[in-house]
Amino acid sequence: MFGTQSKRDLPLEFQSQIPILRPSIHARRANLTVKFQDLYGFTVEGNVDDVNVLNEVREKVRQQGREWWSLEANKGANWYLQTSISEGNLKSSLKFSALGNSITLKRLIRKGIPPVLRPKVWFSLSGAAKKKSTVPESYYDDLIKATEGKVTPATRQIDHDLPRTFPGHPWLDTPEGHSALRRVLVGYSFRDSDVGYCQGLNYVAALLLLVMKTEEDAFWMLAVLLENVLVNDCYTNNLSGCHVEQRVVKEFLDKKCPRIAAHLEAMEFDVSLVATEWFLCLFSKSLPSETTLRVWDVLFYEGAKVLFHVALAIFKMKEDQLLITHHVGDVISILQRTTHHLFDPDELLTVAFDKIGSMTTNTISKQRKKQEPAVMKELDQRIRRLNSLKLDEK
Repeated sequence: MFGTQSKRDLPLEFQSQIPILRPSIHARRANLTVKFQDLYGFTVEGNVDDVNVLNEVREKVRQQGREWWSLEANKGANWYLQTSISEGNLKSSLKFSALGNSITLKRLIRKGIPPVLRPKVWFSLSGAAKKKSTVPESYYDDLIKATEGKVTPATRQIDHDLPRTFPGHPWLDTPEGHSALRRVLVGYSFRDSDVGYCQGLNYVAALLLLVMKTEEDAFWMLAVLLENVLVNDCYTNNLSGCHVEQRVVKEFLDKKCPRIAAHLEAMEFDVSLVATEWFLCLFSKSLPSETTLRVWDVLFYEGAKVLFHVALAIFKMKEDQLLITHHVGDVISILQRTTHHLFDPDELLTVAFDKIGSMTTNTISKQRKKQEPAVMKELDQRIRRLNSLKLDEK
């Protein structure tokens, strides 16, 4: 068969024309596995090239920091809050200034918020600060005191999941880290009993704690995520919102990456095998932490549409490899290997926004409404089957 001949099988006159390939120093170094801690304390395992990519990313972060500091010096510390354009008697010069700030801010956020500024920028732009301002100042402390010692199905599941949340992390996987994470998750489970607690939220809340530094700020970021940023019912008992999102991902994959979608459908590959974890954990279990947080930078400013952009980008980046797979397991392996080594956020986000094309919030909302009836019907049928089985057992 073509392409399977060894050098020994070829005629002598052709053997001299085949160069002897020796691994370069670069290739040999690339095979070395090294372990190191990233900016947020996670142990990362990769090769030397991965380390070089992370170093380049960190240099870009420093450059971004200089641009943010320059804007703060010229426009004021909270310039990014002056981006809304009001109606009425607002002077045109101020309108122009606000529009300029908005365009600049969107560009800067897609390039990444410097880690030192991330807590205050997220808290302001996401709506968390506004949400916190609507309740008494002691709300969080009062909530934690009121829930102390109470046992519910949610608290039992939280206690079960705490040691499994980023095991080995130097702070999260300690009694202090577990206690802080527990308070945030238990507190929210009582704030919204419809959501209570859902597996996946532990990873989201843990990463919020690392970024926001304080429990209370992490709590309000979690609240704004679940109540304003993400789709309703994403974390409720039947995960109906998450099921809807999976169907929307498949719909967009059909439109934006038709070759991949057709190949996966022929293999009977279900996108939800990988995308469920992506959406429930907001990529925090799949992507390196610094890449995840770059996705969250956009999420807290532009909304949940970025999750669809990123999901499709991951498929798109490995299109050639995916198109030659023959087994579902191979597809999962390729996608997991890809996400775990996406140390360069710019590479991912460039594909997500420049190669995937536009997906507006309005378009996504229409797709959600289109998919909801089928999801609810499917969940209803599942409940009926379970009830039928229970009756048979009796």
